[in-house]
Amino acid sequence: MDIDLKQHIRGVRDFPKPGILFYDISTLLANAAAWRETVDRVAMAIRPYQPHVLAGIQSRGFLLAAPLALELGLGFIMVRKQGKLPGEVITHSYDLEYGSDTVEIQSDAVQPGQRVVILDDLLATGGTLMAAIALLRKVEADVVAAACIIELSFLNGRQGIDVPVHALVSYGE
Repeated sequence: MDIDLKQHIRGVRDFPKPGILFYDISTLLANAAAWRETVDRVAMAIRPYQPHVLAGIQSRGFLLAAPLALELGLGFIMVRKQGKLPGEVITHSYDLEYGSDTVEIQSDAVQPGQRVVILDDLLATGGTLMAAIALLRKVEADVVAAACIIELSFLNGRQGIDVPVHALVSYGE
């Protein structure tokens, strides 16, 4: 099946604030055939990296990583914002345009040397993805690739990312 995934992604103007065009995957998730095609395409893109585990970035990255992990017979771990995971965690703080943020994983989520593919719904500036890569490398994971559904190519987010990045659809402006 060759589905045009862009036809299933809704653009919402002025969300979450004026001047922003938000790409909403809710309509993609609601269409079983389009969602199946999305999962299949990402699986095809990441399978050659032979990951041991998939890492999803909070929160829409979870929607992609969890079914993919099941499809590929892999484990799934969550990269979350600070204070959202129980037990001992490993953190990584990073700078934003105005301020900073922190992401974390549970300390026993990944073993040293495990190959990890990181997943999110959207690649914009790349800051969160770079932070997730740095965090996983702190625990000596081998981050082999990243994948997303949508890339906002005009923001050049993949420029600072030192692993292969796969995006299913791209918006140029």
